[in-house]
Amino acid sequence: MALKKFPPKVESLSELEALQLKGLQWTVQHTYRNSPFYKARLDQAGVKPDDIKSLADLSRLPFTTADDFRLGYPYPMLSVSHEEVVRIHASSGTTGKRKVVCYTQKDIDDWLDMFARCYEMAGLTRSDKVQICVGYGVWTAGAGFQLGCERFGAMTIPSGPGNLEMQMTFLQDFGTTVLCCTASMALLVAQEVDKRGLRDKLQLKKIIAGSERTSGAMKKKIMELLGVEEYYDIPGLTEVYGPGTGLSCRCSENIHYWADYYILEILNPETLEPVAPGEVGEMVYTTLAKEAAPLIRYRSRDLTRLVPEPCPCGCILPRHSPILGRSDDMFVIRGVNVYPSELDTILSSIDNIGSEYQVILERRDDGKDYLILKVERAEGVAESLDEESSKDIYSRIRTEVMVNPIIQIAAYNELPRSERKTKRIFDNREI
Repeated sequence: MALKKFPPKVESLSELEALQLKGLQWTVQHTYRNSPFYKARLDQAGVKPDDIKSLADLSRLPFTTADDFRLGYPYPMLSVSHEEVVRIHASSGTTGKRKVVCYTQKDIDDWLDMFARCYEMAGLTRSDKVQICVGYGVWTAGAGFQLGCERFGAMTIPSGPGNLEMQMTFLQDFGTTVLCCTASMALLVAQEVDKRGLRDKLQLKKIIAGSERTSGAMKKKIMELLGVEEYYDIPGLTEVYGPGTGLSCRCSENIHYWADYYILEILNPETLEPVAPGEVGEMVYTTLAKEAAPLIRYRSRDLTRLVPEPCPCGCILPRHSPILGRSDDMFVIRGVNVYPSELDTILSSIDNIGSEYQVILERRDDGKDYLILKVERAEGVAESLDEESSKDIYSRIRTEVMVNPIIQIAAYNELPRSERKTKRIFDNREI
């Protein structure tokens, strides 16, 4: 049986604009009629559904934030009756109430079509065997990866996170060709495969990883240890369906996003005005067909930049760069704003160090703040090269970030790994 196709709903950018306007008008009308929350917000902004005449009118609409989800708990943004809700998911947040998202059956179907498109863009076929090592339960990842794979039509191996012994067995016995997980879990699997000498015994061809920002050094290490040539970044946000709302392609690490399902604005997080193409800004989402919990100008806090050039792969849907971090991940050290992605970029370009690092912020007895950067040396690199590596890291960070770090080189595999998202920033200062 031939695979079902999941192409864009449009064939040109002009068709995309028309589809987005129609979807925007529907979303405003739908929420105004069915959501007390959105009706109050739109009335407060002085906007009625009939006022939306063009995509430029998007700027007239009010913003929504994560606080709106938490304050609206347990059914925030709900724009349909409870009888129409077939599923809920929730964020993996660690503080306060989780951000709960409701889904109608159409919402689920749209999400799975988007996810299946991701597998299609990654070049999967019916003969692929997809091992899914992500969390299940209320988190969107497990259901999204698995049901999206089943919608696509490839074999699914829902192994879940952790349990490296089982993962190794499944990789070998089932002939897994595609591994889906967080980047941190991929690194754990890769290092276990390397430790057991299994690389040449596996049939792995592709990695599809998401959920966290990943350095170039980490991707390179994962691919080398597993012997794969294709690594795809898959973004996702619980509030915007979940993972599967875009994918990088074979031609570039930049991510095609499914603009036929949502509008993505890139705004200055302070002024909330659009940034110029190529400049970094906050990702702000407006859904076009989401029924149960639509989004109108939802501030994600994730940072990226639009990539205006057409992609050599031929997909007409627009692209953004890999997510660079979050606007609320930024930390201030001695008056300097530092984004973790800046450190990722620098460390990925330095020889003789590995992919893992930690940033420890301390306020010492002299009243001053200090940035301690603990970095692993690369596997097989002699300890005698630590001084040279430290000087190189210090010089690059001082020049490019304008911070004077304290560099500590750790032995390979000394820093902790995680099956989910690896924590790398530790702010121990008393605020």
